[in-house]
Amino acid sequence: MNGINLKDAGLAGLSGLILTASFSPIGLDWIAWISLIPLLVSIKDKSSIVALRLGLLAGLCHYLTLIYWIVVVLSNYGNISLILSLGVLTLLSLYLALYIAFFALIVIGFKKYGLSPFWGASVWVALEYARTHIMTGFPWCLLGYSQYSRLPLIQISEISGVYGISFIIVLVNIVLYKIFFTYNPTERKLMAIEITLTFFLVGFILIYGYVNLREKADTNLEGKGLRAVIIQGNIDQSLKWNPDFQERTLAIYNKLSGKSVDFRPQIIIWPETAVPFFFQDRSYLSKEVFKAAKITNSNILFGSPAYVKDKDDIFYYNRAYILSENRVFDHYDKVHLVPFGEYVPLKKYIPFVHRLVPAAGDFSSGKEVKPINTPDLRIGVLICFEAIFPDISRKFAIQGAELIVNITNDAWFGHTSAPYQHLSMAVFRCIENGLPMARAANTGISAFILANGKIVDKSGLFVRDVLKKEIKLRQNKTFYSQSGDIFAILILIITIIRSLWILTTTRRR
Repeated sequence: MNGINLKDAGLAGLSGLILTASFSPIGLDWIAWISLIPLLVSIKDKSSIVALRLGLLAGLCHYLTLIYWIVVVLSNYGNISLILSLGVLTLLSLYLALYIAFFALIVIGFKKYGLSPFWGASVWVALEYARTHIMTGFPWCLLGYSQYSRLPLIQISEISGVYGISFIIVLVNIVLYKIFFTYNPTERKLMAIEITLTFFLVGFILIYGYVNLREKADTNLEGKGLRAVIIQGNIDQSLKWNPDFQERTLAIYNKLSGKSVDFRPQIIIWPETAVPFFFQDRSYLSKEVFKAAKITNSNILFGSPAYVKDKDDIFYYNRAYILSENRVFDHYDKVHLVPFGEYVPLKKYIPFVHRLVPAAGDFSSGKEVKPINTPDLRIGVLICFEAIFPDISRKFAIQGAELIVNITNDAWFGHTSAPYQHLSMAVFRCIENGLPMARAANTGISAFILANGKIVDKSGLFVRDVLKKEIKLRQNKTFYSQSGDIFAILILIITIIRSLWILTTTRRR
């Protein structure tokens, strides 16, 4: 059958909806292990073009329901009409859906060579890796992130990154699909081998995870402790950049920070742009930040916009500072900027689209990824959605960072699924690099995450909160932090080589 009937369309759409349900905040993570089966059933015995369309349909159903929060961001804060916001969501969802469409196309296009579970999983991971890097990358909620709370399973990320979890999920999906929907007595031996290999691979990953969790238990770790405090100011986004509210903002952060004095913190962390003015100008407002450090006898890490003048040009940066009561130790400028949030790509072609951050002109990217230092501590600071790009935190780790700090302002997202999803992805940065994380979010979700990915304390959404935790610091470089995405890169190379070989062989025939 060359066309798409209602049953096939329903199955493909079901796959997309199941994929979304596996992520936070719905969090039916177990359903990810069968999420692709309806799509695989729908494209069985279909032509390549029909498989492509069904894959696109599955992708659209997935991404329209996964990243719907883009409409909230654009319509509420971007001064963009609801219709245009829906158009942006649809276009981005179409782009992301292409990756699932290509997965379906490749799987069905090479059906003469059989659907090996390991081949299908490789194709999926290769496409995820491509999505992470093409057009600055948007690796939001890769399939493996759905398992962020399954700590034994995801410990293997310290070797493979999140891609290893995606690989095993797709592998199991295809094995189950073959068992229940394509059983062929003549292929019993091959299927038995595939099932056995998959069983042992899953078993190995779980055993590795349980052993690793025991070794990484906070009580077993040696090294210095750090008394850290996270301040969640819950500053209304509509007031955040209002000059008349700046003093009130600092008063809120100073008051909340003062509540931690009895804990004797060594570092207090405020969110991204918690200081909504140019701190570097050293105005009377800047003195209030130093005052907070003096009152608490602690170092303060916070976000603030910054600028650098170069002749007639001014370059703006999204910056993180760390200071004591009498000096600024260091700063870091955000490297990976948010399109439309911090700059407008192709600005002259779309003049009707404005940035969401009104504090300055378009931001510029920081010049390098480097930890910020105090005399006693090296910190890798991830600003906002830099936390979804594994390579940034990895660079911090190989430069000796002892702690990852993620400062962010998720107020843009409102009461949507995005803050939950953003937190779930941050968990993997800890496991990949064997480092704990302190995550300070303006409106939530703030959290302390151990090196093994366990969330040991977190705030609610849209509340003012003070989180206090003594965490153990580490400088144990993992395989991932030293080798990066070698697993995904090898999978990509293998997938390209095999695809070219199959295409060449088919043409010769």
